[in-house]
Amino acid sequence: MLTLADLVKGITGQRLAEEVVPNLELSEVVIDSREARPNSLFVALRGEHQDGHDFVADAFARGAVAALIEREVDAECQIVDTKGPLPDVSIRLPICLMAEDGLKAFQSLAAFWRARFSPRVVGVTGSVGKTTTKEMIWSVLRKRFRTLRSWGSYNNEIGLPLTLLYLDSSHERVVLEMGMYALGEVTGLAAIARPHVGVVTNVGPTHLERLGTIERIAQAKAELVEALPPASEGGVAILNGDDPMVRAMTEKTQARVFCYGLDPACDLWASHIESQGLEGIRFQFHHKGERLHVKIPLLGRHSVHTALAAAAVGLVEGESWEEIIAGLWDVTEQLRLVAVQGIKGSTILDDTYNASPTSTIAALSLLEELSGRKITVLGDMLELGDFEEEGHRKVGRRAVDVVSMLITVGPRGRIIGQEALACGMTEGDVFILKDNEQAIAHLRQIVSQGDIVLVKGSRGMKMEEIVAALTAPLNQSHFMRD
Repeated sequence: MLTLADLVKGITGQRLAEEVVPNLELSEVVIDSREARPNSLFVALRGEHQDGHDFVADAFARGAVAALIEREVDAECQIVDTKGPLPDVSIRLPICLMAEDGLKAFQSLAAFWRARFSPRVVGVTGSVGKTTTKEMIWSVLRKRFRTLRSWGSYNNEIGLPLTLLYLDSSHERVVLEMGMYALGEVTGLAAIARPHVGVVTNVGPTHLERLGTIERIAQAKAELVEALPPASEGGVAILNGDDPMVRAMTEKTQARVFCYGLDPACDLWASHIESQGLEGIRFQFHHKGERLHVKIPLLGRHSVHTALAAAAVGLVEGESWEEIIAGLWDVTEQLRLVAVQGIKGSTILDDTYNASPTSTIAALSLLEELSGRKITVLGDMLELGDFEEEGHRKVGRRAVDVVSMLITVGPRGRIIGQEALACGMTEGDVFILKDNEQAIAHLRQIVSQGDIVLVKGSRGMKMEEIVAALTAPLNQSHFMRD
């Protein structure tokens, strides 16, 4: 791990003399003071609701030996101003390194640490499916390589640097999810991570509210392939050949381009896709004249693109088909859409992490493939900008073809329900509700043996509350307000 001397060097560009700084390895890097433990570094960042500077003393009380700050704090520590001359006498612990911009200093530290090592780095971006694709790529690569990957959806200007600070000399590959809200953000992440391989899953209306047009979203995603080294230096852009906007990124990179999809013109393509419900999917891979029959535990026909992207990375990194297939099968981490046992003998499809029109329609297509009475609980899809109304209406139109009963939550969810009614669903099968509490109460009354219940909405809707209630005994209350 990072040492105190590395910490100072990474932020200031100067290395303290050995007699000045204790020879101490940092145990971990945290941005939540409650996670601090002995010998850790606490990075005090300003958040939307809380300011990490208010918790520096708490981090030190829990054992942290250093903190990165940008203003004065109420804590007993030695403050080292990174803009001024560094100490030339022995420092005492704990120390606070004060920077003009704490986030930029944190990112500089991560870039410094990344440069110390030479793994091949895989960056993953796209409007839908980034996290699942990242997890599958990691599962494939670790069959041969010691592989670090970003945790959960640590995909932004804080999460990506935090992941890189856990890099060490044993890691041969790194898989990083790269999210964005604005132009230039992926470029910034790539400057820190220095990826060799860039995977772009798709371009859709997610974050349209922030970027304005689908073309600007495509421009933001393309920043990853623009940042890759040329083919002569090992750069590879892995693109979804079925998405015209992604395929067009071929013209924006000097890296070697490898396309995947359902089109036989792609370098790696799939055919004979067959859903086996909750048992996963079967299909055939095609690559350079080879044909392989594959079964994997991902749910829904749309998941074949996730498998294709992960297999493409395995191929360009030199893995054998045996390693790739084993990695696709061995997905030990929980993926985003999972089936869990529900109350009264029902099955709950938990897809509550996030939602967009594309991912929600894909989830409805999975539901269509399953047997049983199909109940769908759909909440607001956020950050769609001008596509908000049409995006929700598209979902409502698709729901009519799939579900036996539709429950919507929230003001935007109401649009889904209204469109379903306008397209022919009977009033007795559509329930337009205000919040999760109403949805839970209604579902507990109507769910029965053999029902398949899909629950999906944007992260801000907290629809995991509904899943928690439907997977718990009826005599327990699982609904909580903040």
